Amino acid sequence: MERESHEVSPVFRIDVTQSASESQVQNTQEDTQSEMVALMHQLVMGQDRQNELLEEMVEQMGAVQRQRSAELGQWKEANPLLARRCRAAAESLSQIQTEFLHGLTCEVNDNHEDMADSEYMLNEFVDRYGPRLAHLNGVLQLLSQLGSTTPQPVETE
Repeated sequence: MERESHEVSPVFRIDVTQSASESQVQNTQEDTQSEMVALMHQLVMGQDRQNELLEEMVEQMGAVQRQRSAELGQWKEANPLLARRCRAAAESLSQIQTEFLHGLTCEVNDNHEDMADSEYMLNEFVDRYGPRLAHLNGVLQLLSQLGSTTPQPVETE
C-alpha cells in the first residue's frame, strides 16, 4: 500500500505571540470595567429614584397624619364634655380589658395541651375570645384617642 501524503491545514489558527494576548486581555479588562461602571451608575440612579419616592411617601403620610390630628383637636374643642366622658369610659374599659385578658390567659395556661392536640379546642377558644378581644381593642382605641388629654402636635412646615 502506498502512503499518500496529505497536507493537513489547521482549522484553527492560534496566535501565541505575547503582544496579541496582552492586547486581548487589556481590551477584555477595559470592556469589563466599563460594563461595571455602567452597571454601578444604573444602580446609583435607581437608588436615587427610590429615595425620591420614599421621601414623597413620607411627606404624604405626614400630611395625612397632620390633617387627622388637626381634625381630632377641633373635635375635642367642639365637644369638651364628650371628650372627658370618652376618657373616663376608656379608663373603665381598660380595667375591663385587663380582667378579660386575665381570664383569657388563665384559659390558655390551663388548656394549652388540649388546644395543641385538638384543632376543635383551639377553634373553640379562638371563636370565644377572638371577636370580643378584637372589638374590645377597637372600642378602647377609639375612646382613648377621643379622650386623650394632650392633643397630638400639629407639625407645620
